[in-house]
Amino acid sequence: MALGAQKSQVLQLVLREGATLMVIGSVLGLCGATVVGRVLSATLFGFARAFSASARDPRLIVGVPLLLASLAMVACYLPARRATQIDPLKTLREE
Repeated sequence: MALGAQKSQVLQLVLREGATLMVIGSVLGLCGATVVGRVLSATLFGFARAFSASARDPRLIVGVPLLLASLAMVACYLPARRATQIDPLKTLREE
């Protein structure tokens, strides 16, 4: 902001970077969960039966990444919003 960026541009930059990392993590996590789910399907059978879910339950496959993605975006938004509230001149004078 000290170099001329608007508050919305700073917020957009932080959210874009956070979203990029979140998408990469979700794709890698989904691939890893698929591999591990197949390997541990026998162990998951008892657990899944207790909670009436399976290793390939679409609610889990879609729901968990959506929940984690929303938490990641909130975790990016809060510091970004706080950063836009800082006065750039005051910050530069302190440095």
